[in-house]
Amino acid sequence: MATPWPDHLLTLDEWTARPVDTSRHFELVEGVLVAAPKPAPTHQRAAQRLAYWLDEQLPDDLTAVIDIEVVVSAQFPPIVRAPDVTIACSAAVASGRARLSAADVRCAVEIISPGSSRTDRLVKPIEYAEAGIPAYWLVDLDAPASLIACSLVAGDYHADAEVTGTFSAVFPAPVTVNLNDLTPRRT
Repeated sequence: MATPWPDHLLTLDEWTARPVDTSRHFELVEGVLVAAPKPAPTHQRAAQRLAYWLDEQLPDDLTAVIDIEVVVSAQFPPIVRAPDVTIACSAAVASGRARLSAADVRCAVEIISPGSSRTDRLVKPIEYAEAGIPAYWLVDLDAPASLIACSLVAGDYHADAEVTGTFSAVFPAPVTVNLNDLTPRRT
């Protein structure tokens, strides 16, 4: 029997108590349960590779993980997002908590999917900036794969130029990634 869809704005406690459902990608947006199809295999490969490559280069106090819930706003109505890749404090990731707070996050990374472009380009940067997440990276897998890195300055994100090929950053730590190698079967 299917679980009934909520007919009211959810609290964080209700979000936490919902039954586990891995059939879709769920987020909580201003108390509204939002469901999307699971990402395509190439999207998932890119997220896994990016997280792995970043994690290998990060200092011990930072960790890169995929698809972990982040409480962007705990105030009612709450916002809980699940960035494709999150760079966060290692202690917070290792704590065993079901989700991270925005204060634990150093960089949220979204990979554009069909149906998420407007949200990834317009809505999430505002939410992440308001939550004080210091960096936001937006990856577009359409050839040639590209990345726009945004840094939080005075409460707003300021974007660097769009990069194709090799992307390098110094914050949240020195890292380098070949964007062309995110989706091919073999690199």
